[in-house]
Amino acid sequence: MLRVVIFDFNGIIVDDEPIHFELFRRVLAEEDLNLTEEDYYGRYLGFDDRGAFTAAYRDHGRRLDEAELIRLIERKSAYYQKAIQTEVKIFPGVQTLVANLARTFPVAVASGALRHEIETILSTAGLLKHFAVIISAEDVNQGKPDPEIFLKALARLNDRLENGPPIVAAECLVIEDSKEGIRGALRAGMKCLAVTNSHPVELLNEANAVVQSLEEVELCFLERICA
Repeated sequence: MLRVVIFDFNGIIVDDEPIHFELFRRVLAEEDLNLTEEDYYGRYLGFDDRGAFTAAYRDHGRRLDEAELIRLIERKSAYYQKAIQTEVKIFPGVQTLVANLARTFPVAVASGALRHEIETILSTAGLLKHFAVIISAEDVNQGKPDPEIFLKALARLNDRLENGPPIVAAECLVIEDSKEGIRGALRAGMKCLAVTNSHPVELLNEANAVVQSLEEVELCFLERICA
């Protein structure tokens, strides 16, 4: 039985992965580190900012202490805030699907993005009101593929539950675009629908189902995945 849908943010709700790639490349270039498009989409896309910068430094044999990591994240965030004023768009089908689902049961966001980035874009798109819970990078210690972010979203949703039995992981469906997100959802005991916004279908085959666009998705289809 489906009782909750949890959305990833970047690459699922907002079409901004190309922006993130350009900004990661810009910040790393300022530190004399090279990032190719192939490496970003193949290696780093599923990580949050902390995980991506940490992995990039490690892959280049460079040390990265906590203070410098925080400075890198803050610099990229400042660049992102400027970029989204003119460049960000919402994926087709998202606004209709989110609004329809929110009339039936709680929907949540579980994303490695920073909270102010998520809330700014959702508010601008008129979607913020639909989400009962938002779990962001600041709320977790471990990024995807660790299941922490999904389990925390579930716990927060149960905290808000006014009646009925607690929601269990098997009643949650996660919508993701990355291998790391899929693995995190499955490790949390949840079902996962993957969308080919960032990767081809053959790289997303660990998910319970894969679609090309959320324009194709209706509630009855999601319920079948969790049946």
